[in-house]
Amino acid sequence: MNALAATRHDFEIAGLEPVLARSVSVLGSTGSIGVSTLDVISHARKTYGAHTMPVEAITAHSNVAMLAKQAREIRPKLAVVGDEKLYGALKAELAGSGVEIAAGRAAVIAAAARPSDTVMVAIMGAAALEPALAAVARSATVALANKECIVAAGNVFHRALSNSSASVIPVDSEHNAVFQVLNGDGAQEVEKVTLTASGGPFRDWSLAQMAACTVEQAVAHPNWSMGAKISVDSATLMNKGLELIEAHFLFALPAAKLDVVVHPQSIVHCLVSYADGSTLAHLSSPDMRTPIAYALAWPRRISSPSRRLDLSQVGQLTFRAPDYDRFRCLGIALDCLRTGGIAPTILNAANEVAVEAFLHRRISFLDIPRIVESALNSSPNANTSVDTLEGVLAADARAREIAGDICRRVVN
Repeated sequence: MNALAATRHDFEIAGLEPVLARSVSVLGSTGSIGVSTLDVISHARKTYGAHTMPVEAITAHSNVAMLAKQAREIRPKLAVVGDEKLYGALKAELAGSGVEIAAGRAAVIAAAARPSDTVMVAIMGAAALEPALAAVARSATVALANKECIVAAGNVFHRALSNSSASVIPVDSEHNAVFQVLNGDGAQEVEKVTLTASGGPFRDWSLAQMAACTVEQAVAHPNWSMGAKISVDSATLMNKGLELIEAHFLFALPAAKLDVVVHPQSIVHCLVSYADGSTLAHLSSPDMRTPIAYALAWPRRISSPSRRLDLSQVGQLTFRAPDYDRFRCLGIALDCLRTGGIAPTILNAANEVAVEAFLHRRISFLDIPRIVESALNSSPNANTSVDTLEGVLAADARAREIAGDICRRVVN
């Protein structure tokens, strides 16, 4: 390294040593967020040094081949596969690597409880709830890339946070943007927080076109590279509805102060309007590595490999109101936010069941909001508050059962 390069390198890491020394666990490392997280860590190691952000644990549900490849490259202390039947396969893949091996649901939760500074919660769906709570219980910094565990168990999550000194940094691009723009400002100073939605692949489609859409068309998001379930949620706009509920819990904002606007370019991620008439926006290219890097380094910033924003290339930014008639899921989610209680829990569970049925081609795309709404209507006492994990899990299980029955009736 020449003298100039050495000086530049020293400048880059000045004051960042505590951030660069943080250990990280990545729950759900083989999904799109998990892969992007490890990419950010690999980039940081190339930029700041090979010992940057040591990895305590990585977990996956069943993708043994990718999990083992990640373990060999990123060198975590522990690799966990959630499917117990795959323990032998993972053990064979990592024989002689020195990486500790474990399998099963309990092992995933135990991985979250291990002593890392930061836990990236990138597990999909309500399955993230118990691991996230395990990380909160030991006062870790929780980089939360899963909205469902707050949607399904907002009260339980808040109670757990009040009993620990954990910090939660949202990773969803919109909530991460709000977190940055608010920068500690209280809800009383805010008139409105507007989350942007790309509108998904069907933003300009008619109901007749959506009724005949294929799975492949629904998961082909125009701007983001995401997993199949989240892509379908984006296509129905349920994703934005879940995000409104999450924003309510994360930022202590009532439904009246939350809004959605369709922004096809996915450049502006949020707009925060204040009492004095000011509106602040957060802009970046649609690349999840940007909010991931912020969450890993908070309250500092580190270099990331994300795409840089060039507004001269973008050309124009457009906005329009969402169509609640074509995208019923958004309105259903808003109703659940206003209802409160376990309505969001039921919403989330029924949606997961319906989306899975669609992805397996058992129902049509427009059956998704019908099934979710029917499950809510079939669930008594949806406005009842549940403040225990056991109560949330019971409500979740019952809602899945109801939604599954409705799916079978739709098929028959």
